[in-house]
Amino acid sequence: MHVIQIEQKIVALKEKIKPLQEEIIHHKVYSSITSLDDLTVFMQYHIYAVWDFMSLLKALQNKLTCTSVPWFPVGNQNTRYLINEIVVGEESDVDSNGLRKSHFELYLEAMKKCNADTLEFEKFMASVQASRTMEEAYRAAGTPKAAQDFVDFTFSVISGQKPNVLAAVFTFGREDLIPAMFLSLVEDIHKDFPENVSLFKYYLERHIEVDGDHHSKLALEMTATLCGNNPTYWEEAEHATIQCLKRRIELWNGVSKALTSQNHVNRTK
Repeated sequence: MHVIQIEQKIVALKEKIKPLQEEIIHHKVYSSITSLDDLTVFMQYHIYAVWDFMSLLKALQNKLTCTSVPWFPVGNQNTRYLINEIVVGEESDVDSNGLRKSHFELYLEAMKKCNADTLEFEKFMASVQASRTMEEAYRAAGTPKAAQDFVDFTFSVISGQKPNVLAAVFTFGREDLIPAMFLSLVEDIHKDFPENVSLFKYYLERHIEVDGDHHSKLALEMTATLCGNNPTYWEEAEHATIQCLKRRIELWNGVSKALTSQNHVNRTK
């Protein structure tokens, strides 16, 4: 398949998933966030997506490079570069003080600064680290069903171990698609609670700057290389991406319901 044909495949895939991406960008969850309390509820769900994104990233690195000893050259030289370049930025970025941190660690710190409850997620992660099953970790933490379903889908992709599917979900399904209106809402809350929201605002701005520009281009090239001239690979990529975007919508639906429930309780107090 020539370069032009691969570009046509990318365009076709983007057109196919555009309605789902638009649904995510214009989801009602964003306009439901009007206070610091609302923001913390959002973060308590979203942290699961931030964490399993890192797991998806490392699964790709494991498939496309040699991460064991003794070392041997693995796969395509260019895809090795592309994934390693993305890993550096995601796993070892800088915080607002110039200190090296992963985007996950940045997010968790931002949660604590916002006074969001991190105990649930910390219980979940401790359980997973203790080599318990996901189901046991969910029970131990009391993980919301919408977050469970989202993580379960990500790990089903990881367990499939197909590089083209991993790359497509990473590239087209896991771009956070943070709309300008969400950043604007966070900036409004930041005006009232600058001390609390400053780290989260930095996370969003950094995420848009690094992931939305540099990393997205690297990921797109990686996916194009891995799918190459194989029509089946492109079909698998499209199917997995669509499923991933649907899971994101379901996650946002879960957050929206939680916000509605919280606001109802607040009104009746």
